[in-house]
Amino acid sequence: MLESRVLVVDDDVNQAESLRRVLALEGFQATSVSTPREALDEVAMRRPDAIVSDLRMGDMTGLDLYREVKKKHPDMLFILITGFGTMETAVAAMRAGVHDFLTKPIDTDELVIKLKKALDYRELAHENVILKERIARLGGVSIIGVSEPMKDVLAQVDQVADSAATVLVQGESGTGKEMIARAIHLKSRRTEGPYVKVNCAAIPENLLESELFGHEEGSVTGAVARRIGKFEAADGGSIFLDEVGEIPLHLQPKLLRVLQEREIERVGGNEAIAVDVRVIAATNRDLKKMVEAGEFRNDLYYRLEVIPIRLPPLRDRMDDVLPLARHFLARYSERNGRDIKDISESGMARLMSSSWPGNVRELENSIERAVVLARGEVLEAEDFAFVAGDAEGGVEGIVAQLLGTDLSLDELERRIILMALERCEDNVSQTARKLGMTRRSLQYRLEKIRSGQAEGGDEEEE
Repeated sequence: MLESRVLVVDDDVNQAESLRRVLALEGFQATSVSTPREALDEVAMRRPDAIVSDLRMGDMTGLDLYREVKKKHPDMLFILITGFGTMETAVAAMRAGVHDFLTKPIDTDELVIKLKKALDYRELAHENVILKERIARLGGVSIIGVSEPMKDVLAQVDQVADSAATVLVQGESGTGKEMIARAIHLKSRRTEGPYVKVNCAAIPENLLESELFGHEEGSVTGAVARRIGKFEAADGGSIFLDEVGEIPLHLQPKLLRVLQEREIERVGGNEAIAVDVRVIAATNRDLKKMVEAGEFRNDLYYRLEVIPIRLPPLRDRMDDVLPLARHFLARYSERNGRDIKDISESGMARLMSSSWPGNVRELENSIERAVVLARGEVLEAEDFAFVAGDAEGGVEGIVAQLLGTDLSLDELERRIILMALERCEDNVSQTARKLGMTRRSLQYRLEKIRSGQAEGGDEEEE
């Protein structure tokens, strides 16, 4: 690679100068020194792109030099030259992070090829870092998916992104629906326009209409001025309606109007306002069942599901667990100032033993927790002791484990309900759906649990 700076280090001055001349003829800015101490001074002054160093050199070996350089310049390329009888040392050097090695007598053509390949690779890696930074500045996302189910999803994203069609992303909580929505926006012709996210489940029902469509002055309590809603804010871009199944029935006709007429009306207003918005919706609920139960409008359902994309749960795409784990490992090692290098085979086996009911979000949280609490440089199985494995495989294994305990059926039910409530952050409606029961039925059971705890507390006091 032209104009790249290469430092040759060899206590044999003639050998060092000979290699310097060869590299200079190949277009490198080559410099040679005869001691590791001189090499460290040269690195401090001119910082070469690569170092070619002999292994055996007096009181400091080439490997010692590499370790010193690595402390301040971990990305500097380093090629080690070894004698025939020191292959074990060469292998150890490669494990330590040395890019490559050559054995004596040196084949200069091979050295030049290895240098050029290594420098080309580093430049490509640098370009990838720049590209990722640009994507991050655009609010981009990195979707990890090597499994066949995720390849199908990503192919769908590529196919529909540039259309104007409404997309409905369906999948369990924690599968990454928002990332898919953002990817669709970024790949579309609307990428320069706004991307507005609305979590329909997080906004109180009495405020949702104003939040989505805006309001006129004095139309609602506290409305001291006109305010535009999320749809107007998203004009020219995309709006992501997360948990769209939580929109109450009385507001659904207004959403239907947007999809049909591409216009909205502010709360308290009479003016129809045209909006150019691409709608991407997401839900973890079965909207078809909600339609059958009279909880969701049939016509709105079909307007939303023009392009359906179903995200598989992590248990159905287990090939993605380890790539995701390594992705999160790199992210949280850097974020928390930890030097965690990898996950051991036993650690990987532990991760693969879980069905990940919380999906990608649960895996991400588990990796962050393990990174923060780990004592070594590699995550072992014990670092994931808190990860629930599927003993004997699937539901049957879990049931078998439970039958081996002394817990009564009432106690098991109590623990399951309280755990589900905690996972749903004390949202009773969401917990009821997750457990497949009505809200009223769950409230009845919660009252029993609470009254039982109160009675138990009274007995202890007595």
